[in-house]
Amino acid sequence: MKIDDKLNALRQEMADRNIDAYIIPSSDPHGSEYPVRHWQARAWVSSFNGSAGTVVVTQTSAGLWTDGRYHIVAEELLANLPIDLFKQGVDGVPTVNEWLTETLNAGATVGFDGRLFGVKAVNMMKKEFLPKKLKIVSEFDLFEKIWTDRPALPFEKQFDHLVKFSGKSRKEKLAEIRAKMAACKASAHLLTTLDDIAWLFNIRTANTMPAFGQAYAVIEQDNATLFIPEANITDVKATLTKDGVKTLPYETITDYLKAIKASAVLIDPAAVNWTLYNLIPESCRKVEVPNPTNLMKSIKNQVEVANSRNAHIKDGVAMVQFIHWLECNIGKIKITELSADEMLTKCRWAQNNSFGPSFGTIPAYKEHAAMAHYSATPEGQHELKPEGLFLVDSGGQYLDGLTDTTRTFALGPVSEEQKIHYTLVLKGMLSLSMAKFLKGTRGCNLDIIARQPLWDHGLDYRHGTGHGVGYFLNVHEGPQGFSQGLNDVPMEVGMMTTIEPGYYVEGSHGIRIENIVVTQKEEETQWGEFYSFEALTLVPIDKKPIVKTLMSEREINYLNSYHQNVYEKLSPFLSESESTWLKAATSPL
Repeated sequence: MKIDDKLNALRQEMADRNIDAYIIPSSDPHGSEYPVRHWQARAWVSSFNGSAGTVVVTQTSAGLWTDGRYHIVAEELLANLPIDLFKQGVDGVPTVNEWLTETLNAGATVGFDGRLFGVKAVNMMKKEFLPKKLKIVSEFDLFEKIWTDRPALPFEKQFDHLVKFSGKSRKEKLAEIRAKMAACKASAHLLTTLDDIAWLFNIRTANTMPAFGQAYAVIEQDNATLFIPEANITDVKATLTKDGVKTLPYETITDYLKAIKASAVLIDPAAVNWTLYNLIPESCRKVEVPNPTNLMKSIKNQVEVANSRNAHIKDGVAMVQFIHWLECNIGKIKITELSADEMLTKCRWAQNNSFGPSFGTIPAYKEHAAMAHYSATPEGQHELKPEGLFLVDSGGQYLDGLTDTTRTFALGPVSEEQKIHYTLVLKGMLSLSMAKFLKGTRGCNLDIIARQPLWDHGLDYRHGTGHGVGYFLNVHEGPQGFSQGLNDVPMEVGMMTTIEPGYYVEGSHGIRIENIVVTQKEEETQWGEFYSFEALTLVPIDKKPIVKTLMSEREINYLNSYHQNVYEKLSPFLSESESTWLKAATSPL
């Protein structure tokens, strides 16, 4: 079906139910950033495949809302489609709720699938719709009929993520959760987010990435129930049962909640979907707080940190093999964005305990790199030449950790402007990496450190500076992060977070340089505990585009020290030619 046909079919379904506007988010019933294809209705109806975005359809118009990472690619995509682009974060652009309130007549009906919206989001919607008395209906999945070739939910075979990797048993984690529940006087906890469930129960899946499957969980003081397809848990059911975990079919969560006898149920209103929330009996008091697992899993234990160091060595080896191959072959053989991606993926799969990429690689050459979340296609990809800048944002999944690394390479001559932009981005990454800060400091307090070199030149970027990362889980993990948005979560020892400033010139080039760092205790004085960052990522940073005169002595010393560490950690695992190349790539600036 063409986009026009899809929109018309959707509008007919809306008309049949007296719905004036229908909201289609990017999510699934679990609030996932990367839902399986069955739940990608927004992509199906709009052809926009970015990880963040919302489509709204009325009888006369349609719009896509997405953030700064996708503005360029979305503008190109929608140029010839009957869907307007609303650039989130740009002054004067209304939010979805504001646009609906301004556009619809008083008393109009707004529809959505209640499984795809968190409680907090719906309550905000209701509040903002009140002045126009807009009504909401949340019981309809309007794609059930019109999406005739909709993919089924995938088979996701689970396996135990052993304690030697996780650092804590599921029984220990459940005990900690129950203590958190008791502290807020909750006798049950409804957990719906897939990465939290995978972390809590120490289970993963090998055939889907991110490495977890469809499930719900209810934790009570005397039992824990996992709602998951029976076929998916044949290899883990015995160990789950041994640890006191009951299993029931995935779809029975609805009947279970309707009949639950708990006096108080802990739910995260930002995560639990509207449909499940309304199934909980009114006799149950709802304790609305963030999932305790959210913070617990973000603070990696000593085993996870040690394992992550090992995972980054393996991933660094793969990256060096890739970069060495690229530099040796550029201009000699045909290399495209996608064939470069294939070589990097091959290097990663060769590593011990590898589960492939942690997300879809972004191999972006020249002006494609100006699209912060560019996705290469066979039809639109570039062939790489011995000139210009090539950005590669990629990561690996391993039993013992997750990586997320961005490097920008000068494949040959680059302009002086590009060198300046590259150096300013590098200065920002290094400056934040060197930060020393007092316990209790939030990521939003530190974000300016990475932006300052660009700000000094009147430049900026429209995305956050860094996000938390999972451990053989999501590449994007909260609650911490570096951004200008207010975030009340302090940086804690053991948190792993990316530092990835960038700069983008539409139609010309894009630059981003990214490391994962782990927060560590630096010292304790009369003023309290001071923290700093240890760089986990071990990948050389291209020195060719650096304008050394723009670098401070402190920045140069840190870069040289970082490169020395990269060489010492990686060279024992490289071939002679790769090691020789790396020695030159990591020589002092």
